[in-house]
Amino acid sequence: MRRVRTRLAYFTLGAALATLLLLLTYQIPPVKDRLEWRLDAASGILRGWLHPQDTLPRPGGVVGAFVPPTRFPAPESTAREFAPAATVVPPTPSALPTALPAQTRLPAPEWEKQDWNNCGPATLSLALRTLGWDGDQFEISALVKPDRTDKNVNVDELVYYVRNRAGWLNADYRVGGTIELLRRFLATGYPVIVEKGYTIEDGGGGWAGHYLLLTGYDDTRGVLIAQDSNRGADQLVPYRDLDEGWRSFNRAYLYLYPPGAQSVIDGLLGPDADPDANRQRALEAAQRELENDPEDAFAWFNLGTNLVYFERYGEAAQAFDKALAIGLPWRFTRYQFGPYIAYFHQGRYEDLIDLADATLARTPNAEESLLWRGWGRYRLGDSQGAIEDFRAALSVNPSYQDARYALEFMGACC
Repeated sequence: MRRVRTRLAYFTLGAALATLLLLLTYQIPPVKDRLEWRLDAASGILRGWLHPQDTLPRPGGVVGAFVPPTRFPAPESTAREFAPAATVVPPTPSALPTALPAQTRLPAPEWEKQDWNNCGPATLSLALRTLGWDGDQFEISALVKPDRTDKNVNVDELVYYVRNRAGWLNADYRVGGTIELLRRFLATGYPVIVEKGYTIEDGGGGWAGHYLLLTGYDDTRGVLIAQDSNRGADQLVPYRDLDEGWRSFNRAYLYLYPPGAQSVIDGLLGPDADPDANRQRALEAAQRELENDPEDAFAWFNLGTNLVYFERYGEAAQAFDKALAIGLPWRFTRYQFGPYIAYFHQGRYEDLIDLADATLARTPNAEESLLWRGWGRYRLGDSQGAIEDFRAALSVNPSYQDARYALEFMGACC
């Protein structure tokens, strides 16, 4: 018996030492770099087996026969310029063309393969380098996505990076873009970043979001030229394919420009230079799409997103209800968070939490879902659960000011 206990003790000690050695080895940067994404991918597959839903859950309440509004109040202008942080001004591109050429191809930077889950920082890095920046994707992700397994960087975070770390440039974004507008930007000398949905070809991964840097177009072939941080440089994307994927992100587009070119940018944007007018137009575009196809889940979601912008939370919540009832890909609220905001302001905390739970079951470090689940828990009286979610969100991204504010509000920072 003593011999058995001795062997068991040696076995336990050996297992502990082996585990410690593995953990220490994993901390060696080259080893961690090679293994981390594989472990994350494997855990994602496992979570998919445990939670095999293809779509997000329907809201708990009954979805009524909501008809989107056909008239909208005229927005008040809140247009503003972002003050540059430095006086260094790169060369300004040409003035607005009177007629667009049939082809345009802007100089593209040396292509850089994205790191794991890093298409946002990698694409922004490519765009910044077209305007004289000499950094790389890792400088950007260190601020906006320090956790390599974080699956999303939204467009606001990319703008935030430019304004705080590349202040000799301006950056902004609008929604409701068109192929014609993209062509005008490109013909005037400005590359544009767009985010679009696509279907993952390998492994049956389903729908996901991906950023592209557009650097040209060719009307004779009906294609845009894209720098794709995953597939490679100078990818040809048909106009129809770009728009079909782009509309799932409210046709948002991000542009960079030197401070002295504000008048050129305003001319390119036209009425969309005013952010409120831009949202109004995007809202009406979603309405038109719904008139053509009332079962278009993406159009319902875009309608809700634009209604949230105008703080019309009741109508927005109903639009999101319709989108979810029709069916949205399970990754959708990894990237876009309008339903959380609308449900919160409508006091629908259980629906908020259910939606966040579904997202976190497959993407446990989605900081925005953690944040909004925390606010839902707080409103339902679970202060400790709320604090745990806020802390988890901040641990994923220590620069996440909304999570820091939430902890300060709870008296639990940080």
